[in-house]
Amino acid sequence: MLRTTSLKVYEAFGLTIYSDILLSALIEKMIFQASPDIRILVNDDLRCCCNGNPFEFVVTDQTVTFLVPDIAIFQINDGKEITVSPFEGANEDIIQLYTLGSCFGALLLQRGIYPLHGSAIAIDGKAYAIVGESGAGKSTLASAFMEKGYSLLSDDVIAVTFDKENQPIVIPSYPQQKLWQQSLDALGFSNDQLKPIYGRENKFCKPINEGFYDSPLPLGGIFELIKSDKLSSKMIQIQPIIGLMQLQKLYTHTYRQILIPKMELTEWHFRQSTLLSNTLPFHQIIRPEIGFSAFQIVDQVLTTIHSTEIPLANTNDVLVNR
Repeated sequence: MLRTTSLKVYEAFGLTIYSDILLSALIEKMIFQASPDIRILVNDDLRCCCNGNPFEFVVTDQTVTFLVPDIAIFQINDGKEITVSPFEGANEDIIQLYTLGSCFGALLLQRGIYPLHGSAIAIDGKAYAIVGESGAGKSTLASAFMEKGYSLLSDDVIAVTFDKENQPIVIPSYPQQKLWQQSLDALGFSNDQLKPIYGRENKFCKPINEGFYDSPLPLGGIFELIKSDKLSSKMIQIQPIIGLMQLQKLYTHTYRQILIPKMELTEWHFRQSTLLSNTLPFHQIIRPEIGFSAFQIVDQVLTTIHSTEIPLANTNDVLVNR
């Protein structure tokens, strides 16, 4: 059964969540409060009122609705409520996946919280975002940082808000990563106790038992991670992204950016992106497509963060372009 036997109380993205469904990746709380920030409900009747095409976001007023065939219809309302209407026999793991992914992406936008697609790491009192396309190696790089003693704030969706001085702040999400088998092997992790993501037998949900940073941190910078087949296995390039290219990259790496025009948030998103562009250093990491270079990248990212001028390393080892 999708419904739990009792109401569950969770915390994620700085929000208290009352849920009728089990969300095993989230931090469970034992204390109820009079009014939660978010309510997650199960409503079988929702299936009767969705005329959208599969996987298409239907936006009306303060509501976002989408259909996942054979799984469920999901509806996000006013930044306060997520309703799930499951189909008979639907896989509960996939329901959780969409609830914590697309549903929370839409909900954060409704609440005026800027969602980036990537991982965030705590380094010296600041959060640093690693963004990139699916398969770029964001979670793998975040794991390499954690192996070096740094902490994870978020994987997949990075929630960014702004304080009274318009300084960007990263709100932690929940203690879980999604890693491919190839990354687990390279990092020396076993998948014996890990749960594969449904439909992706070679990708696993990895709980973060230690090394999760659960308090907000100022955003110190953004790194875009991309792959190149033109680099040898021992070469890495780090170079600044400047000017209007920053705005383009921020739009590209906004989580579920297809919702921005549908929700009439284009102007809002441009203003927020401009604030990020004006206040943060933005770099691009180009890594080789072959080989495992995550630990090399960690060292060079730390050098980039800690130095104002970085000398070029041996070109047979690592290239850092400033």
